[in-house]
Amino acid sequence: MSAGFRDFDIHAKGAALTVGCTLEHRGEDPWNARRGVALGYQVYDPDTQAFLAEGEWTPLARELAPGDTEPIADLRVELPREPGHYLVYLSPRDEHDGWFYERHWPFVAIEAHIDAAGRAHVDSAAVTTLAGLAARRRPRQLRIALWQPWHTIWSNRRMIASMVRREIAARYRGSFFDAAWTILHPLLLMLTYYFVFGIVLRSRFGSDPSESGYVLNFLAGMLPWLPFSEAVGRAPLSMLENRNFIKKLLFPIETVQVTQALAGLVTQAFALVVFLALLIALRGLPPFSILWLPLLIAPQLLLTLGVSWTLAALGVYLRDLGQIIGFLLTLGFFLTPICYPAASLPAWALPVLQLNPMFTLVEGFRAVLVRGEAPALLLLAAVQAAAILVFLAGHAIFWRLRKFFADVI
Repeated sequence: MSAGFRDFDIHAKGAALTVGCTLEHRGEDPWNARRGVALGYQVYDPDTQAFLAEGEWTPLARELAPGDTEPIADLRVELPREPGHYLVYLSPRDEHDGWFYERHWPFVAIEAHIDAAGRAHVDSAAVTTLAGLAARRRPRQLRIALWQPWHTIWSNRRMIASMVRREIAARYRGSFFDAAWTILHPLLLMLTYYFVFGIVLRSRFGSDPSESGYVLNFLAGMLPWLPFSEAVGRAPLSMLENRNFIKKLLFPIETVQVTQALAGLVTQAFALVVFLALLIALRGLPPFSILWLPLLIAPQLLLTLGVSWTLAALGVYLRDLGQIIGFLLTLGFFLTPICYPAASLPAWALPVLQLNPMFTLVEGFRAVLVRGEAPALLLLAAVQAAAILVFLAGHAIFWRLRKFFADVI
């Protein structure tokens, strides 16, 4: 059984489309009431391929023998009311075998959009197959993979800034110290680790036997780890915690991870203020090498976003992922030279552990803040390239899986 379309004509009317066409029977068995053949449509998001709606089926007016045609006039296609772009599949179906297009037979693909005033506009229409549509989408998918994450962040920058402010305020709302916890929390966490490793275990960094040297090296290493672990640790449950946003068609749900990553960056900024105050108290003015800091924060943020997007998407399907990531972050903390110098690692382990981008970032923060040196530029360039790849891959994974979120959650 197969079908063909010709002489189709599409007009926009209000928030709906009116379709006229000639349906041609190209199969072998007659289409009749017993088979329940009808013409229908489904609406998808053209970017994510998420299913949005299905319209009423229009039964054929008469039995069609192979080779017969049936004119279809004024078939009404209802689009969602929200402004946005939509992809309509117009295809026959029957009660036994379902949609014809799912068997890779021709169907009419209509791209349309709803403007801010709620009016529909037809962008394009063509007879195609799923394979043909996939081939047409490949350039678009590549463009989405390379451009969409940057565009999403930029185009929603005001909303993201507002969400970050609410995120920071909500963390400590109602507490005695209120916003002061943005400084107290990283300070107390750093002091706890320092007490354990610096005073109880009497750890020292390299050739510097002083407690102040250990404090500065340790805290400098904590600066990139704090925002990374905070955002990544929350990512697996972020979609479940924000499930009310998932079914909102126009809400860019991927901005949840951007908000959490930037909130971690705010925490890092306050921790950096605490660190610089301590550095000035112990050793005087910060070195000029601090100007290298933005080149370290950029890959840190991209890496955090890429990993967070991946874990947020997978966390919808793997509910135990949050517990696993909590353990892996603890393991990662001790395998990254934060509370000990990299030189103390065994020679066989060093080349392996250096593959961890956080290893280079931790050492880079120490170099520019404590030792007054430039970071290792070749290693930093490699980390930047890896961070961009993780960023793009994480967004692509999230983008591909998000169309199923509503069904799973």
